[in-house]
Amino acid sequence: MAQVAMRESPGRSFMPAAFRNAGADALCMVAVLLLAALIIFLFGGAAMQRVVTYAAIMLTAVLGLQIFSGNSGIVSFGHAAFAGLGAYATGILTMPAALQRTALRDLPQFLAGYELSFFAALAMVLVLAIVIGLLTGTPLLRLTGSSASIATLAMLIIVYTLLVAGREITRGSQPFYGVPREVGLWTAVGIASVALVAARLFRETAFGLATRAAANDERGAAAVGVDQRTARLAAWVVGTVAAMAAGAMMAQFLGAFSPRDFYFDFGFTLLAMLIVGGMNSSLGAFTGVVVTIAVIEIVRRFEGGGEMFGLHLPVLFGLTQGVLAIAMILVIWRRPTGLFGERELNLLRRPGGRAIPASAQPPLHVEHDRLAADHLSRRYAGVVAVDDVTLAFDTDSITGIIGPNGAGKTTLLNMLAGDVEPSAGTVSIGGAVRAASAFRFARSGVARTFQNIRVFPAMTVLENVVVAARQVEPDLGQAEAAAMRELSRMGLEKSADQPAARLAYGQRRRLEVARALALKPRFLLLDEPAAGMNAVETAELVSILSAVRTERRIGVVLIEHDMRLVMNLCERIVVIDHGRVIADGTPAEVQNNPAVIAAYLGSRTARAKTASETTANETA
Repeated sequence: MAQVAMRESPGRSFMPAAFRNAGADALCMVAVLLLAALIIFLFGGAAMQRVVTYAAIMLTAVLGLQIFSGNSGIVSFGHAAFAGLGAYATGILTMPAALQRTALRDLPQFLAGYELSFFAALAMVLVLAIVIGLLTGTPLLRLTGSSASIATLAMLIIVYTLLVAGREITRGSQPFYGVPREVGLWTAVGIASVALVAARLFRETAFGLATRAAANDERGAAAVGVDQRTARLAAWVVGTVAAMAAGAMMAQFLGAFSPRDFYFDFGFTLLAMLIVGGMNSSLGAFTGVVVTIAVIEIVRRFEGGGEMFGLHLPVLFGLTQGVLAIAMILVIWRRPTGLFGERELNLLRRPGGRAIPASAQPPLHVEHDRLAADHLSRRYAGVVAVDDVTLAFDTDSITGIIGPNGAGKTTLLNMLAGDVEPSAGTVSIGGAVRAASAFRFARSGVARTFQNIRVFPAMTVLENVVVAARQVEPDLGQAEAAAMRELSRMGLEKSADQPAARLAYGQRRRLEVARALALKPRFLLLDEPAAGMNAVETAELVSILSAVRTERRIGVVLIEHDMRLVMNLCERIVVIDHGRVIADGTPAEVQNNPAVIAAYLGSRTARAKTASETTANETA
């Protein structure tokens, strides 16, 4: 985003840059779709108009799949089932009553005799889609990754089985006929245009950002307040609505259909279209449908046999699906992210350009608060990582946690951040005891960074920080402005529009800190923030953290092995060894503590002794 939303006057702001950019992209794709439809309408025959109508219907279904799978990273087979449910619901609601009495003699009374227009039926189908999306998504999305994908496949099989078994409603495996054919070129193109706009804008909403962040790194997303289940459920419901809308159009486009029309072949075609174009963007869905429909139309001319280049071709059943499979394999081999990659058009974005920060925000002062660990312990099988630790950290203070490798420092920090559940003891924020939940701790004012950097590599630098800012700011415009302030603080504003994957190691460290600060935390937990940085970068980090503490009066708790950083920055130092606190005091007190000297020098002496014994043995 070349420019972030800036406040024009109190109570009024420009449209967020992300939405401006997404809107421009969507309008461009809609313009191409409408232009193609107009050309076909004016110069193409009935057969070509039918092909474009079918393509628009498939585009709506593929966009429904992209809204969920493209943002969540979970491949779904269930959207084919939703299209089938939309088709049967529309067929029942729009079928003439007289024909319904003969074709569906045993139809339950509460479903009979509606005879609605297509758009009236579509409205009812969309409401039904929201209900079905919530009912299926709530239990299904408790799973993640391949488990969730397998669950969607099971759902496809279940829906197919129910459609075949429900003969009184669906006519079973027999064709469901008699549906009015009211969906033509402009109806299909109009609904597909709405789906295009919805899919492109969804990426930039709070739900879209959160879903993409969780797909990149679940722990990292939780640490900035993302409730991944809620975010994925939103994407699932919106995708369900689009898929059932496509099914509703398909019903009145075909006029007659059966459960097999919405089973494996249909689901495979949807996935092939999305993978060929690029799963992670609406542009990929759009171009994937165009390319795949062109391939299908060409291949179908030879599927029934005939002459080609003087050769007689036999009838080849399944040739279309076979060619689609080969095309999908070739694309995955040569371009794993699809023909058009994983990014959108971004017409209003200037990659690498200097982002203009919003007007400065008055210093944020946090009221006095306390983060406390009470008799905290954590055991892994027979290993005690943290053993009965009781500590309290106040705002407007900087505390360093040090200790030998394996002392339990990171485990303690993970429990303080809600990322790990204690085996015993409690963690409280402001006096309120919190059950372990990383995203709830983040929303309660505890931000953190990780020992192993957890940025969102497929998202831009600005989007990485906006995900966090969106949890505390009232709208996207203010979240963008807050994110730019933190990026400017960390010297990353020029990289705002670059994918985070392109940043150097030290820049990623600073990005993670900027993302944590965007949460406006009361406590900032840093796990080895200077690891991998050179002396200049470390000095800059010390300066930034000191300024943040002065400006916001927040509590900073950091784990660090760089003793110079710890001694220069921290007012209090806690030393942990074998999971227990062995010292707690000022830097001077800790430096002269016999237990600390023994913990550090003892381990070094043991290593030196082992090394000398090994050398002596080799000499002998």
